[in-house]
Amino acid sequence: MTSGLRAARNSREWSQERLIHEIERYAREHVITVASLASLRVYVSEWENGKRPITERYAKILRALLGITDDELYGRHTATPVETDGYDELMSRIDASRSVSLTMVTTFMDQTELLRTMDRQMGASSLVDQMTGHLSTLEDALTFAVLPETRRPVARALAGAATLAAWQALDVGAVERAWRHYELGKRAAQEADEPMYLAHATAEQAYVLCDAGRPAVAVELVREAQRAGGKAMSPRLRAWLYAAEAEICAKAGMPDDCRRALDNAVRCLPPGQEARDPDMLSIFLNQGHLSRWRGNALALIGDDDAVNDLYVSLGSMDPTFIRATAGLRCDLAQAHLARGEYDQAHDHLRHARLLANRTGSVRQRRRIEQLTQGL
Repeated sequence: MTSGLRAARNSREWSQERLIHEIERYAREHVITVASLASLRVYVSEWENGKRPITERYAKILRALLGITDDELYGRHTATPVETDGYDELMSRIDASRSVSLTMVTTFMDQTELLRTMDRQMGASSLVDQMTGHLSTLEDALTFAVLPETRRPVARALAGAATLAAWQALDVGAVERAWRHYELGKRAAQEADEPMYLAHATAEQAYVLCDAGRPAVAVELVREAQRAGGKAMSPRLRAWLYAAEAEICAKAGMPDDCRRALDNAVRCLPPGQEARDPDMLSIFLNQGHLSRWRGNALALIGDDDAVNDLYVSLGSMDPTFIRATAGLRCDLAQAHLARGEYDQAHDHLRHARLLANRTGSVRQRRRIEQLTQGL
């Protein structure tokens, strides 16, 4: 069986020496005994060439460092075993699913919220085990639930969790996992009859296409998300979708469409400092957030107004939004680069790199490297 370790390491642009250094650092911080430096060099080489199995002790470290699942680490795809006479087990799981109450669904939602908060403050790479287990529990609950009144609330919880897991996977560079999680989130939202969840998952999925160099198709998908949400969407979610459209249009080289979408976002956003959408807990958007998003989009199309908007956002940024702050620093670097202000751009990229290293964001580090090439 071929190990996926090399692919995961390459996606982070780490050398084998860098991986060995990170293993040692992680072991020190978590008081875990690992092999000597010389032995680790042999282990990593043999792991990547399929000559040595990765033990669970090292697999746990590698999952946390690289933000990958067991299947991705070992380069395998799991298949559901076929059982001949498994009716007793099946009925047992169906009976268990009938006990899934609204209280338990609330617990599922609370767990997703905790993972969202941890992701915002710590980054996604260290949460892969928790997120994988959480999704597995929700999928099992939905798979073996029979009646609609049980399935719909579980599907709603799964839609939110799968969309969060997808964004985390995209952040750590696991793009295929991200795509699959978005598809899972969309299917769950459709079963739950939740147009807002469907619109959100579809719009975020457009970023996978955008990152893959297909911004024109991504524009079509984010507009499809707006149609999918229809009249059921809250004003804040509608503003969020227009802001996403503006950013993706900017990346697609569509400046007029970008500005039009930004105007629509401003028009739809409710007034006041409240950022959380009570109908869609994954949406954070107020005037300050929208100013940052506007500055990002304008920077992408080379508009001089971008810098002012971005500095306003930097001054009001919630310090717990580590990944968002790194992104904002990248936006400022991009805006300064467009104006030929290389010293300021360099300073923001330095801050962005430090923050991206804290969260382990592969996606942001790639952007930082792309911007660095412009200095």
